[in-house]
Amino acid sequence: MEALLETKQQSERSLKNPAKFLTKSRNSPNTKSVSTPTATKTKPGASPPPTLTGSGSSNTGTSSNPTTLVRRRGGNGLGTGTTISPTEKPKRDTETSDPVPVPVPVLAPIPIQVPVPMLEPVGKKSTRLSNSPSPSSSSSSSLKKKSPSPSPKNPTKKPALSLSKKSPSASSFAFGASSTSGTGTGTGLRRVSSNTVSSFSSGGTSKTGMKRVGSTSGINSVELGSVNSKRNPVSRARDSRTLMLPQVDLKLSDELRLDRRGHRVANLRQLSLSPNLEFVYLRDNRLSSVEGIEVLKRIKVLDLSFNEFKVPAFEPLGNCKNLQQLYLAGNQISSLSTLPVLPNLEFLSVAQNKLKSLAMASQPRLQVLAASKNKISTLRSFPNLPSLEHLRIEENPILDVPHVEAASILLVGPSLKKFNDRDLLASEVEVAKKYPPHTSFCIKNGWLICEPESATESTFLFLTELWKDKMPPGYMVKEASVDQPFEEDACCCNFSFSHSNGENYGLVLRYKWFIGGSRTPSNFTPIDGATDKVYWPKKEDVGKYLKVECTSVLDETEFPPIFTISKPVSPGTGIPKIMDIKVEGELIEGNILKGSTKIAWCGGTPSKGVSSWLRRGRSDPEIIQGAEEDEYKLMLDDIDSYIYYMYTPVTQEGSKGESKHFMTDYVKAAAPSVSNVSIKGEAIEGCTITGTGNYFGGKEGPSKYQWLRENENGDLGLIASGMTEYTLTKEDIGSRIMFVYIPINDYGLQGKSGRAMTDIIKKAPPKVINFKIIGDMREGSKVIATFTITGGTDALSRVQWFKSDSPKLIDENGLEALTTSKTAKTFRIPLAAVGFYLVAKLIPMDHDGEVGEPAYFISETLVETLPPCLNFLNVSGEFSEGELLTASYGYMGGHEGKSQYSWFLHENESSEGELIQDATGDLHYRISKDAIGKYVSFKCTPVRDDGTIGEPIVHFSSSPVQPGSPRLVLLEIEGEAVEGKKLVASKRYWGGEEGDSIFRWFLVDSDEVKTEIEGASGDSYTLTCDDIGSLISVSCEPVRKDGVHGPVVFSERTGPIMPGSPVCSSLALVGKFIEGERLSFNASYTGGFRGNCVQEWYQIISEGKKEKLTNDEFLDLTLDHVGVQIELVFTPVRNDGEKGPSKSIISDVVIPAEPKGVELIVPDCHQDSEIVPAKSYFGGEEGSGKFTWYRTKEKLDEQDSLTDALVVAETLNYKPSLEDVDSYLYLHWIPTRSDGKTGDTLLSTSQNPVMAAAPVVSGVCMKEMKKGVFNGEGIYYGGYEGSSLYSWHRENNEGEIIKIEGADAATYEVTDSDYTFRIFFGYTPVRSDGVFGELVLSEPSDIIFPELPQIETLTLKGKEIEGDTLTAVETVPNTETQRNVWDKYKKEILYQWYYSVGTGEVQSFEPLPNAQNSHRYKLRLDDIGRCIKCECTVSDIFGRSSQPASALTSPILPGVPKIERLEIEGKGFHTNLYSVNGLYTGGKEGKSRIQWLRSMVGSPDLISIPGEVGRMYEANVDDVGYRLVAIYTPVREDGVEGQAVSISTEPISVEPEVHKEVKQKLELGSVKFEVLCDKDRSDRRAPGVANLERRILEANRKRIKVVKPGSKASFAATEIRGSYAPPFHVELYRNDQHRFKIVVDSETDAELMVQTRHMRDVIVLVMRGFAQKFNSTSLNSLLKIES
Repeated sequence: MEALLETKQQSERSLKNPAKFLTKSRNSPNTKSVSTPTATKTKPGASPPPTLTGSGSSNTGTSSNPTTLVRRRGGNGLGTGTTISPTEKPKRDTETSDPVPVPVPVLAPIPIQVPVPMLEPVGKKSTRLSNSPSPSSSSSSSLKKKSPSPSPKNPTKKPALSLSKKSPSASSFAFGASSTSGTGTGTGLRRVSSNTVSSFSSGGTSKTGMKRVGSTSGINSVELGSVNSKRNPVSRARDSRTLMLPQVDLKLSDELRLDRRGHRVANLRQLSLSPNLEFVYLRDNRLSSVEGIEVLKRIKVLDLSFNEFKVPAFEPLGNCKNLQQLYLAGNQISSLSTLPVLPNLEFLSVAQNKLKSLAMASQPRLQVLAASKNKISTLRSFPNLPSLEHLRIEENPILDVPHVEAASILLVGPSLKKFNDRDLLASEVEVAKKYPPHTSFCIKNGWLICEPESATESTFLFLTELWKDKMPPGYMVKEASVDQPFEEDACCCNFSFSHSNGENYGLVLRYKWFIGGSRTPSNFTPIDGATDKVYWPKKEDVGKYLKVECTSVLDETEFPPIFTISKPVSPGTGIPKIMDIKVEGELIEGNILKGSTKIAWCGGTPSKGVSSWLRRGRSDPEIIQGAEEDEYKLMLDDIDSYIYYMYTPVTQEGSKGESKHFMTDYVKAAAPSVSNVSIKGEAIEGCTITGTGNYFGGKEGPSKYQWLRENENGDLGLIASGMTEYTLTKEDIGSRIMFVYIPINDYGLQGKSGRAMTDIIKKAPPKVINFKIIGDMREGSKVIATFTITGGTDALSRVQWFKSDSPKLIDENGLEALTTSKTAKTFRIPLAAVGFYLVAKLIPMDHDGEVGEPAYFISETLVETLPPCLNFLNVSGEFSEGELLTASYGYMGGHEGKSQYSWFLHENESSEGELIQDATGDLHYRISKDAIGKYVSFKCTPVRDDGTIGEPIVHFSSSPVQPGSPRLVLLEIEGEAVEGKKLVASKRYWGGEEGDSIFRWFLVDSDEVKTEIEGASGDSYTLTCDDIGSLISVSCEPVRKDGVHGPVVFSERTGPIMPGSPVCSSLALVGKFIEGERLSFNASYTGGFRGNCVQEWYQIISEGKKEKLTNDEFLDLTLDHVGVQIELVFTPVRNDGEKGPSKSIISDVVIPAEPKGVELIVPDCHQDSEIVPAKSYFGGEEGSGKFTWYRTKEKLDEQDSLTDALVVAETLNYKPSLEDVDSYLYLHWIPTRSDGKTGDTLLSTSQNPVMAAAPVVSGVCMKEMKKGVFNGEGIYYGGYEGSSLYSWHRENNEGEIIKIEGADAATYEVTDSDYTFRIFFGYTPVRSDGVFGELVLSEPSDIIFPELPQIETLTLKGKEIEGDTLTAVETVPNTETQRNVWDKYKKEILYQWYYSVGTGEVQSFEPLPNAQNSHRYKLRLDDIGRCIKCECTVSDIFGRSSQPASALTSPILPGVPKIERLEIEGKGFHTNLYSVNGLYTGGKEGKSRIQWLRSMVGSPDLISIPGEVGRMYEANVDDVGYRLVAIYTPVREDGVEGQAVSISTEPISVEPEVHKEVKQKLELGSVKFEVLCDKDRSDRRAPGVANLERRILEANRKRIKVVKPGSKASFAATEIRGSYAPPFHVELYRNDQHRFKIVVDSETDAELMVQTRHMRDVIVLVMRGFAQKFNSTSLNSLLKIES
């Protein structure tokens, strides 16, 4: 079968280039051979497989050689064949119960005219067509031989189809479908020469008794295919392709099978589909929908190939649960997104369609997917196909992508066995293993596969781009990875985020683990309880994938999770590891500590390990004998020491893991306690008692002591603390005293207290103790006498105060009493005590009246006088405008001098005051108007008579100053008492801020009668004519701003009022300025009583020149006045004859009278003949009149109106148009004067309707309305247009103009057939009465092309930082046309990347090398500081290109310095040279730092190697057993440091030759070495041969010694001897590989030398091996020597 499929592929290629095929077929190494298959079982009822025959084989099967029958597997024609001997009867498979046979697909025949390799029966000799050997399997070889002519044994048997080579019109293929009988039939596949065609011939009867099937069915099938190929272009397209089609089983009953191939079925509902059908063949029909298929719930095979499916809805197939084979080849299907889940589907053919991807629902049992000859360009949304074994995607654009086969392996999983009809390439399988586990997820989401070396970085960038919208604001993913998981070992996930400004801002991460399948990283399910950063894979997880989701939480906002996928879980090593060790328990003497460990058993069986406890004080740790369990009780010796817990894990199988220990903090002492607490001393008032007790609990610290008194209720009250002694007082009489001892150790830990109680305290005679005076010794100060009375009571004791001029008490007679004896203990020092010592006398007394000895106390200092001060300050008076304020105060502090007084005004209570200068130094202040609304304060500064100034005190008013009652101080009238003059009321106001005061004006006659003038309410008044001869007065009622009114005041009278000069204040014309109208005027007069005023009319002729008309009171306008202006001059005259100034007014220009039309006549009308009406006008100079032509179908009567008439023109002359034919025209005239004035309208019409012309068309053209849509136009002439004819024409390549069938509308939308041609629009005019004109064609269009693909915008995604990848993303215009153009005619998208040269206006761009035609560009070191620009153009299949769209970055910034792919090169032996290398990114590298260190396996500690800071490091014997660690700190040239990265080697091993020699010597147990010794060690010069002497170095398992060998003059002498106990060690010299130093102790050492480094290393390792029991790391374990 593989050879057949290879033959099919070659035949397809031969159609395109036969010559190329012939060459390739002879040299191709891909020719597959046929393997020798084994016999297989046949299901009951199934047809025996067809027979494949080669050259020399007979259709009758009567050859002497046994004929091999080839059987197809899987029913899909893609599996390898199995053979059954023709003499062996097929065995029935008793395990299969399905009696219905399932047809298998049959390969289409091979194309003619091309020699192709064919199969021969096994055992036949063959002749190879090429010299190069073809690959063959272990059981067969490739057989190729020319096919003979048809078998002569059956001369009457004709081929199914025979075509001549010279017949180019004949079909290149022959399609045959041979039927199968109940016992089986054979289908012969023959190789033909160039003059014959390959065909299928039905086989004859074999030896096994298989029946022959007549050729009728085969011939009918071929004929049917031929007929279909003639009528169906889809079928003809199929002829040039090799497709897999199902074989029709004609033996099935009609109840199970439906065969309607080539019946032109367009709808399934045309067929009577029975629910019992299982095999339905509907190939070569016109189906475009599967609606109605849902009734076939038992269907197994469905053939819908070569129909008319484009974007079908496959949802109805969801009811076909038993469907096993589905054929959809040869359609135009563009998507499989609607294909439902078919649980039993095993074979799916979608070849030769228009699929762009394989996105569909999951198919759980699909084994074969044939999708060749499509437009698949991406594996995005690839479905989950867990059972897929064979994937075919030949002749798809996706094959241009590198490693597409590896991508398919990653997407499908290990079930995939074949790719494009061949076994998987071993190289691609290995490549697939190099990709990270999440690659399949990335591919399904649109990631374009790249080389495996860069896949990790590329996929991470792709995922970060997908996750960028899921991140908290300002954050980005820095790392998302997971360790390689091992069975029962800790697997840690690593997620890290970085903020744009480097802060964390409280980001919280939550984790969730999932377990997936063992085949592909899919179908993940949550693991219960796995929500930590670390997960321990179980035994059942081995081989499965792990997935970790990380959810970020910021400020209680949970963001969508990101994830990472691990590699499959590996089996454990069986060696346990300690993941965590700790000790629980309180580190206090006497407590129990418990050690606990967390063990990763790594596949081993858990068992009890080895525990031990150690103690470390100020010396080295020591083992605690007997402490071998996981619990240990702390002892006294452990105080102030560290405790070590060491544990070694051991499995039941005996595997030991690495030991680890946990060190505690210092052990503290036990809690302190006290015992035997007691009180010593007499319980009498005044006696001192002492408390004692025995302390326990480590070293005693500041223990506490308390004394408490028992009151009458039995309660205890604290009376003293902090001392062990207490003196009893009178308050203690009758009570018991308790002593409390609170033990505290030197760590400050407090223990349980101890207590002791005295007897009842007895009374002592009254006595004064602790007598003193408390208080300042100043005048006026209050002092208190304090004391303690023993044996008495304070309340009855009496105090008397004295003054003394001596600080010592000599006699009470020398004291001057200040008070009498009284019980008050407080005293205020009077002025009389100033300058004396104050003395207090206390006489103690008890309740019984017993008096004790008086006690005296004298002050230590003299009583001082007080500084000057005030004991009170007050201000009296009302805080109102005009009121008087008076301040008073009390003075203290000696005799008062000249104290200072000041008054202030404040805007508010918190503002600083303004000093009132007039009131300074005075105790009185009268409030002025300026103080209204302000606060008043008084400040007094006390001054003593000696000039001492005291602290000032300020008195602040509680409320602001209120204004006074409003009143007027003055009211008078200002102004001239003459008519027309203005009088003003002048006043002076008092009483706060004035408001709206009220004014009234009065006229006073000769009888003193006042008459108020109406409307005169302001502070001014203008005199009128009515006021002449009268006196005038004004009144004012003052009003404060807050509305308070004062008393009304009248002014003195003024007058009498005199008349004013005559004046005309206003003049206006009355009347219209139109010819024939009369003008008059209105004039206003002031200035006494009016007399005979004068008016004069003038006609203004020109500027500066006028002509008098009349002196009348009116003027009649005549024709002479038209076009000029009229002026009126008015002179006012008083009744006494006095004249005032003249006033004039000028009119507008006089206009003429209304216009009028006299006559209007319309002549007869003809189409396209201009009509000239006759008219006459009256009414001034005629202007441009308005003419309107109306059209009516009927002639109107006089009473009819033109309401329903149509306006056709607005000119005097009119040329009738097409619309006017057979209609009446009416002319409507509005006469208009030259100034635009219109008169009454006139209407006139012709006697007859308009006559029409012959039909013609002109101006035929076409316009492109939108891309691809044209509209034809033309100007019709000649009466009313009838049904004119439109047509569209296309000019072919020969220049012939051909009419486009069906294009008979004015609008035409171009089709694919019009592209690259020109089109014409044709117009044939037809008049309404049926008269035809001549056809007129438009000018040809431009060559038709579809709309050019455009790019709306181009954006660059990615960070503009070195090392990041910029991705150019083009945006397609969101229009249907552009989407269609991109889908059908887009050829390719080209990208061009540039870098900037220069800056600013002189900036230019140069192309970037090696960055063309890729939409991605990774920023490099050279790009720093440059601007990167990307230009993108799209071209179509017609060779056109769009305008380039571009996007520009800002200057590229250098990346953060970092080192990647850090590795240490060098073999793992102690004699090798190691170098550290890595890939630096982040700007130009500066002075990066490298430090070499050592690390012991299992220990986190790092040991620095002094001086090793270079990239190279030469290992030595000191490194054996350690890992070499290199820490690389990247540093940019500007000094910016990146994150340090470390890399380590495996533990350094001993060089094999050294290892072998050391192992031998250690096994011997005793060795000797010959070494050299510098005999003069004081000489610091380099040792020379003359300075060296021979020594013998002897070593065994117990001791070492250096022996100076004997000579003729002396015996052998031991110079150094010692054991291996510490501080024994061996030192090396880094700069000398031949020298070493043995240190036995602090006083004994030997510096030796050997000839070679090899010998030095052997000696050092042997000595360290003997001393290994004192070392932490066993050298035997490094050398693999059994102890």
